[in-house]
Amino acid sequence: MKKHPLIELISIDCYSATPKYLQIANSILSAIGKGAMAKDEVLPSINELSFESDISRDTAEKGYKYLKKIGILDSVPGKGYFIKNTSINAYPNILLLANKLNAHKKLIYDSLVASLDEKVFIDFFVYNNDYNYFKKLLQNNNQNYTHYVIIPHFMEGSEKIHELINTVIPSQKLIVVDKPILGLEGQYGAVCQNFKLDIYNALVKALKPLSKYQKIKIIFPQDAHHPKEILTGLAKFCNEYSFDYEAISDLSDEIIQQGVVYISLTENDLISLVEKAIASPYKVGTDVGVISYNETPLKKIILNGITTISTDFQLMGQKTAELIQNNSKEHIELPFYLTLRASL
Repeated sequence: MKKHPLIELISIDCYSATPKYLQIANSILSAIGKGAMAKDEVLPSINELSFESDISRDTAEKGYKYLKKIGILDSVPGKGYFIKNTSINAYPNILLLANKLNAHKKLIYDSLVASLDEKVFIDFFVYNNDYNYFKKLLQNNNQNYTHYVIIPHFMEGSEKIHELINTVIPSQKLIVVDKPILGLEGQYGAVCQNFKLDIYNALVKALKPLSKYQKIKIIFPQDAHHPKEILTGLAKFCNEYSFDYEAISDLSDEIIQQGVVYISLTENDLISLVEKAIASPYKVGTDVGVISYNETPLKKIILNGITTISTDFQLMGQKTAELIQNNSKEHIELPFYLTLRASL
């Protein structure tokens, strides 16, 4: 049987974090925007789309029903789905590129989606902190998006990121989330943390419980994508308030020492730190201190409560949605929170 000519316009990327039914919807919207699909044109049947795209029938049908719900498609029993409306320019069409998919990035994504009108289309890709993969995703997905939302954390290559973005993305369509990018041109939106001042201000607020310790050690892996401004902020605090400090790359050879506060940036390092602290002869919160980046529910329980310093990732998603809805070029600096618990 001859393949439906529109099948080639509907693409599914198994590596995309965007649900497959939304990829179907986004492919159709992209094709309509480019004039490759016209009003009243009949789409491939659900069975054919399922077979040719190697997806379940339920996924194919969900993609069509989603477009029908927002008024792009309609259907006739026995004849299938057809294009009802080609006026899609009023709907935001967003490319979201995140460095990794963890609990906090999921919070941003979920909050962003929940804060936007349902007539919004998001292509979501994860580039795993890899600059070359990020570049490939950006170049391969340089379609007619209304907004490009970038969460920029890289193992290496970050010094070139502004040049790539300045070349590929129109500044008025760009929104930078979580970490600022130096060297960007034009007017663009941003919702970011201030990594240097955030840790400095959080530690100032914790000065009273910190006063029973003499040294602060931060676990900063060599291959970390974390901003170096965190170390700058820590150094500023320690120099001003007379604490010794040290950055260590891993905990494998670390012996827990009395009078030391340990700051963990990652969940994996926190697990190792907690294990070592429990095995040591010292009492956490009295002899040894523990501070963890980024609040999670479990940190309220572990070691009778772990002190955290964290931004509000749900608010980050909400503010990003506001920039999209208002087509704003505002730069928003998010608040940073200290939650004191028994570990300090």
